[in-house]
Amino acid sequence: MTEEQKNDAAPQSAQGDLHRENEAQERKGLKVPRTVWALGFVSLLMDISSEMIHALLPLFMAGPLGASAVLIGLVEGAGEGAALITKVFSGAAADRFGHRKLLVFLGYALGVLSKPVFALADSVALVFAARVSDRIGKGLRGAPRDAIVAAVTPKPLWGEAYGIRQSLDAAGAFVGPALASLFLFFWTDNLRSIFWLALIPGAPHSHGR
Repeated sequence: MTEEQKNDAAPQSAQGDLHRENEAQERKGLKVPRTVWALGFVSLLMDISSEMIHALLPLFMAGPLGASAVLIGLVEGAGEGAALITKVFSGAAADRFGHRKLLVFLGYALGVLSKPVFALADSVALVFAARVSDRIGKGLRGAPRDAIVAAVTPKPLWGEAYGIRQSLDAAGAFVGPALASLFLFFWTDNLRSIFWLALIPGAPHSHGR
């Protein structure tokens, strides 16, 4: 590096150090809001409930309901497709109309109300309706929930706040199938019992959200 390049790099380095120092000063005394933690734990419990069911749903459709592999694939694909499409519209609706909390509430409500249908279903059509409703709920709440996280969190803590919420959500996606596998040892021939147990983590969402 030439002397001239060194002289040019020195101010840039100093500016970078000053920027990092300012960010550190801004972060002092700041905490991730309780709202972020609350949304994170709601996501954790809801994902445990959902994934306990979804992990066993193909077995349930193929066994007691006698569905073919093609039909099972259609149900799963329709559910995930509904979630992806709903995410786009829910984000636009949240920006345009501003009813973020309402959209989040409706999303969780759909998820909670769809859960008993899986345990009661006596046909693939009912499972299809419950699966699509559950995924629409997930898509409906996703973007508005992230917008709420951004709105209540100081900018220097955005990364930490999103990391907390996403980590708790991912933990639920891991714990749910793990619990389903454990319960499968006790109720190998009675998947409906596991579906009823899956309602327990999601039950708090029917109160106060």
